[in-house]
Amino acid sequence: FYMGAKWLKISILYLIFGVALGMFMSGTLQLQWAALHAHVNLAGWASIAIIGLIYSVYPKAGNSKLGIWSFWLYNIGMPIFFISIFMIYTPSLRAYAHTLTFIGGPAAFIGIILVAVNLFKNVHGSDAITRQ
Repeated sequence: FYMGAKWLKISILYLIFGVALGMFMSGTLQLQWAALHAHVNLAGWASIAIIGLIYSVYPKAGNSKLGIWSFWLYNIGMPIFFISIFMIYTPSLRAYAHTLTFIGGPAAFIGIILVAVNLFKNVHGSDAITRQ
């Protein structure tokens, strides 16, 4: 298991989606998707890439049970949360959006908490991979 690489590979998919969404918004002037665009780029691309880089430098932490659980909770919760943001801006789906918000949001948040616990528990300067 190389969890750092898995986080990085997922992050690039969010970047592609975020940029494509931004191009769609710009081309069609459908700017109501700005919140989704921002969340995909920041909570998807940027946050996941940073976690991937940390877990690449500290593979012991990334490959721990906390690292694996954080990966799955965050990466299952975040797409559900993003779908709920989409639904909020679609009037016929708005009534159902909060159900997904209250599923995806907490799952991703617990994943973030596990990343934080993992960093404090398993990331030590002496464990970092260094170039020889």
